[in-house]
Amino acid sequence: MKPALVILAGGEGSRIGGSKPQRLLGGVSLLDHALSYARKTNAHLAVAAREERQIGTCEAPVVLDDPSIEGPLGGLVAGLRFANAQGADALLTIPADMPFLPDDLADRLGAAIGENRAAIASSAARLHPVCGLWLPEVLALMPKYLASGRRSLNGLAEEAGFIAVEWPSDPVDPFFNINSVSDLKTAEELLAG
Repeated sequence: MKPALVILAGGEGSRIGGSKPQRLLGGVSLLDHALSYARKTNAHLAVAAREERQIGTCEAPVVLDDPSIEGPLGGLVAGLRFANAQGADALLTIPADMPFLPDDLADRLGAAIGENRAAIASSAARLHPVCGLWLPEVLALMPKYLASGRRSLNGLAEEAGFIAVEWPSDPVDPFFNINSVSDLKTAEELLAG
């Protein structure tokens, strides 16, 4: 399987004071942490954002979230369109705010997907649908899903048919995400070691 990879960076980041992808962790922006991770996969890469101003200067192609769809679902739609344009057979999504992602994310999700349309990362029995491998046909499910009034990635994964792939959360949850100043401080401590 040769997926494209899209970094979901379109959130407002209101709990951290805005511009979350540009926040610094260890002197490096959260987006640059995500880009460094993504480049190791050798996948076709793009960053999905509501507006380019959210991410500042970026050395990767930017795709804009579907403006008619709120939340990360808009970024997923933009990502699936990007993956289709690249001729990829799947889309791996990661967020800009999870700096400790496991190196085996793409491999394990790809190995597990089987007959499902999505494989979603999980840790501590909690799904992380922003870290998912999505097949292109998920895009065709969007009109019906949106008409239902639902907007969550979890709901879309259920609609698509997914498998959860569990990672250990001890000693550090690899899907720790940064939503607040306190989370950023914790991440600094984890990075320091």
